[in-house]
Formats: sequence, structure tokens, C-alpha cells
Amino acid sequence: MRATTHPIPPLIRWLGKLIDWSVIGLGGTLAVMIFINVVMHAAGKDLAWLTELGEFLMVWVTFLGGAAAAQRGAHMSINEFLDKLGPAGRKWADAAVQTFTLFVVGVVLFFGVRIVQGSWGTVLTTLEWPMAWQYMPLPLGMGLVSVFVAWDLVQILRDVPREQRYPAD
Repeated sequence: MRATTHPIPPLIRWLGKLIDWSVIGLGGTLAVMIFINVVMHAAGKDLAWLTELGEFLMVWVTFLGGAAAAQRGAHMSINEFLDKLGPAGRKWADAAVQTFTLFVVGVVLFFGVRIVQGSWGTVLTTLEWPMAWQYMPLPLGMGLVSVFVAWDLVQILRDVPREQRYPAD
């Protein structure tokens, strides 16, 4: 359980649940589609649109999954140096890491928006949807990641320990 003195704002909690359910739904749909596609290939049939839709959903699941991991602090990290720091040093090191992460995510978000803006004029080969929909999860995912990283940074600056920010389930 999270500490009652530092509750998660309702909007962030709702956003996290929306992302989780979206990843579950898209991932489940993707798994069914891959199974159908394998069966069709075994029968000597091919539905090109099914392959393209699978690739499309994989991109969405990847970037939304990154946001789901960010809300849990589940991205890979190497903490050997950080774990040797005292509480004050660890706080400022964690804050520096999250600040740098926000900078990198902001750069990717900026260029992701530009990619989406520049790709409305092209379409996917078989689905004939605007290519921008294929690139949309890049800025969307980075925007969502930035919300969770920024919230974590706020908690770090409020001296909330990692065990309370990311409790084990």
C-alpha cells in the first residue's frame, strides 16, 4: 500500500488504469490475431491486412507498455552506485535521473509530434490508414511517460522513499 500521507492524485490513478486496460486489450487482440494468422499461413492462406494490423497494434502496445512500466518504476536501472549513497544523496541522485529522463522524453516527444505531423499524407500499404496513426503512439507514449516521471520527481522532492512510491504488489 502507498503511504496515506502521499496519495496518488485521482487523475494519475485513472490514467494508469486506462493505460493498463488498453495494453491488456490491445495485447490480447494482438495475440488472437497472431494465432489466426499462423493458422491461416499453415493452411496456405494469407491476409496481408491482418499482418499489417498486427504490426500496427504492436507499435501501440510497445509505447503504451512503456508508459505502464513508467508508472510502476519498472524500467531497467543500474543502482549499484545509487544504493551506496545516503538518503540525502540518493534523493538528489534520483531527482537528477528523473530530471534527465524528463529531458530525454521531452526531446523524443517533440520529434514524435513532428513525425506524426509530417506523415498524414502517406498511408499504410494494405489498411490504407494514414501513416500518422502508426506513429501516433510515439508522442502519446512519451507524453504519458512524462506524466508518471514528473509525478515521481514531485514525490522524490517531497522525500517519499522509493518503497512508498513503488510498493511491491
